Amino acid sequence: MPTDFTPEPHPAPVNKHPARRSWAVAIVTALLITGVGGYASGWFVPTETTVTEVAPGVWFRKTQTKPEFIGCNQGWIIFKDFVLVIEANFPNQAEELIKEVRKTTDKPIRYVFDTHYHGDHADGNQKFTAIGATAIASENSKALFETNGIQGFEQSKKTNAKVYADLDYAKPSLYFPKKLVLDDGTQRVELLHYGHAHTAGDAVAWLPKHGILFTGDACVNGAFNYTGDGNTESWIRVLTELQELPIKKICPGHGEAADKGLLATQKRYFVELREVIGKAIDEGKSVDDIKKTIDLPFYEEWTGTNVKMNTENIEFVFKELTGAKKK
Repeated sequence: MPTDFTPEPHPAPVNKHPARRSWAVAIVTALLITGVGGYASGWFVPTETTVTEVAPGVWFRKTQTKPEFIGCNQGWIIFKDFVLVIEANFPNQAEELIKEVRKTTDKPIRYVFDTHYHGDHADGNQKFTAIGATAIASENSKALFETNGIQGFEQSKKTNAKVYADLDYAKPSLYFPKKLVLDDGTQRVELLHYGHAHTAGDAVAWLPKHGILFTGDACVNGAFNYTGDGNTESWIRVLTELQELPIKKICPGHGEAADKGLLATQKRYFVELREVIGKAIDEGKSVDDIKKTIDLPFYEEWTGTNVKMNTENIEFVFKELTGAKKK
């Protein structure tokens, strides 16, 4: 059931928080190996962090991915009396975002929306709850926050003590089933869960007045797809449904902002990956054979990275199509 939510003076802060970062290392490694920089085959690698007002009161923070991967893209929307932040990011980047918000408004940050549980999108929750914000996520992500999220966070405390050492995990305290709306007459944001995509709990932030969609990792712009928590068949369906929205601008989970066409490009990757791997399976090829021979020219034109680099995604789809991976 859709939930229309008119915010009131804010509830007390939450107390815990999620993590998941191992896949980021693979992304950075791939970028360094390919040596991609600037425009290459039509793709721009974010080499710096930039902040842009993409519509009145709507801000997009694109984070760098090279030479150092520092986390996900973020955003914030300035309402009449408060601010909604999209993506907590890592704890140190949460601190940086709060500074950026303060450059644009002195209104309180009342909500932080995690599109999913992964650490580079949600590990900074405690930085926001400490200043009185409520962390929000889709109901389907709750179990992931309480299991994989907290496990990843505890692992990060060991491997990245400089950032995590003295922090507590802050999971969301407000979950919604399919839709939650924040509308105060000046801004309207619809938080929407369409189904299993990058994770089982993926949700997006749709701003119908501006035609802007913050996609989280359901749609990225570049070689950032991680399928380990995904379901590529369902992911394609989710992207197809998102294409029904009258979108003017997409603010993806990683990479440069783009127009609506990015959804088709992202979907094409999974459609072609499944088709090519499925055909190879029918021909009796092993996953190792496929990893050596697979070729998706359009993917390299889009991302600047050869599809062979993403061996984890190839293995994942192979398992899905052979029935070894059940969702």
